[in-house]
Amino acid sequence: MDNPLAANTLGTLGAICWSIQLLPQIIINHRRRHATGLQPAMMMLWAWAGVPLGVYNIVSSFNLALQAQPQILAFLSLVTWGQCLYYQQRRTAIETLSVAVPIGMVMAGVEVGLVFALRNRNGQDWAMTLMAALSALLLALGVLRHYVDIWKHRTVRGISFLFVGIDALGDVFSLVSVVFQKELDVLGMVIYGTELALWLGVFAAGGWYDLLPKVRQRWGSGREGKGGETRGEELGRGQAENNNTGRATGLATLHDGASSPSVFRTASRSIEG
Repeated sequence: MDNPLAANTLGTLGAICWSIQLLPQIIINHRRRHATGLQPAMMMLWAWAGVPLGVYNIVSSFNLALQAQPQILAFLSLVTWGQCLYYQQRRTAIETLSVAVPIGMVMAGVEVGLVFALRNRNGQDWAMTLMAALSALLLALGVLRHYVDIWKHRTVRGISFLFVGIDALGDVFSLVSVVFQKELDVLGMVIYGTELALWLGVFAAGGWYDLLPKVRQRWGSGREGKGGETRGEELGRGQAENNNTGRATGLATLHDGASSPSVFRTASRSIEG
């Protein structure tokens, strides 16, 4: 489906989402002064996924938004990985930068070299297929690493659902943007579709482990409140019945007590007579 305007517009929206997707996570980490639950392996895998994804998008002559998108993803992922070093492993800022900056430079060099190499591939499409598969694999492994943490702790911890939502929305825009390219790129759809499916799984896990127990707790407390009122009414009725029974028993006892002395008096009088 050849629609350059739609492809560029959707690709730009996807790039915007991917530009700000990690910003909520970075801000949250900075405000709470820790990154507990956030997986550094996930962030590093994502940073490296930007390299083959950038090579694939640039060599495939995608729109400029999709070409810039992987670079932004790699940069923000590397920044978030640096926060994990700084907050979780208690590294100093200088130590963190001394590790993160060289890794970023290596990533940039590898991507530039692969772009120049694959532009003159002379029909060797297997290399492009490898770039697409490698980027999809690294992105998927990054999210799956968080699945392991979810399974261990039975909760979605350390990750911002706002970040997840923005990232999933960026995947949707990018996926539809690929559809509107001049030629339908199946590999590009696989890359964005795989990550979208995994993020939907994280949403589902959050609903199952975090949201559903809260709903059940509130629903149960509401039913207990109503049940307490019902039990109170039953106790009130039971107490009233007991009072009525006690009164009836007291009257019967008084009646029996009043008749018994007259019998004894009559008997004693008979004996005396």
